[in-house]
Amino acid sequence: MIMNVVVAGLMLLASDPGGGGGGQDVQVQSSQDGRTSRLSLKNSQIVISGDGAGGKSDGYRLKRPCWYEPAQDAEGMMDFQQKTTRVDPYEPKTRSETLEPFKEKLGKEGRWWTIAHDSSDPKGLSCQMAMDTYVFVPPNTTPPGGITLAELADIARAALTVPEPKIKLNPDVRSYVNLPTWVWLDNAGETTRSVTATLPGVMSATVVATLSDLTIESGTSDDRAEVKGAGSAPAKTGDAPAKAEGGCGPTGTPYAKGKTFTCGVTYLRASADQPRDVYTLTVTSVWNVAVQDNVVPVAYDPIQVAATRDVEVGEVQTTVRGSE
Repeated sequence: MIMNVVVAGLMLLASDPGGGGGGQDVQVQSSQDGRTSRLSLKNSQIVISGDGAGGKSDGYRLKRPCWYEPAQDAEGMMDFQQKTTRVDPYEPKTRSETLEPFKEKLGKEGRWWTIAHDSSDPKGLSCQMAMDTYVFVPPNTTPPGGITLAELADIARAALTVPEPKIKLNPDVRSYVNLPTWVWLDNAGETTRSVTATLPGVMSATVVATLSDLTIESGTSDDRAEVKGAGSAPAKTGDAPAKAEGGCGPTGTPYAKGKTFTCGVTYLRASADQPRDVYTLTVTSVWNVAVQDNVVPVAYDPIQVAATRDVEVGEVQTTVRGSE
């Protein structure tokens, strides 16, 4: 199964996509292993929306942490600069000298582009400092370093999060040797999530994530447990994982009386000799990545988010008594 990352790009015509000399600050915060991962767009006009923010981030970083965005035409930028430019007492330039580059463009066709960056990236500020703050280009022209549709999709991808899996087991409290332990995701909810990054009046990119698969790691070697119906991670001993049988689907198989066991683990040895007397079972939800219809030539690695459960496995003792 595949998670489709749908990148829908829409070029829009607008007389003024910009808002003066630069944009605003946009922050998207998400949890990652108990820490905070944040996409923080500085001086950007890009708007982030959608239900795909707020889950567990995989820490994805932008391929390029700074870029130019279209702002105002020559007259609009000059008006903005006249209203906002102040003379720094430690800067030898006068106000007139500061405004001169903008004054020179008055009456010329074209548009100013301004620099923006991801301030959460350690390389974001240095990337911006290596570029001019403002560049003026002719109509229908993108300057070197100007944001592209692929980069806008990358910003949407960086803002995308998926929920941490909540593991449900049957038996829930304690399992036994040779007894199938059913595994599924509890309250899986929506299996698609989306994030849209929009540069108002210019273009938009939407990333859609679809839950596709799950993997199960028993927490021990293959001679002590058999994984059924799901791809399994390598055992901690380094042995090859059990072969996937395809019975789990994206959310596993909930237990039902009389139903065939298709997804979970059968432990072959008790856990009494393990640390804390339990096996640590790991379930990973997999969200594969693809660009629909090759709108932009971008391919992303799968998003994988894991959760663990302790599984105590006992052994049924049988007593045989001889007849008198």
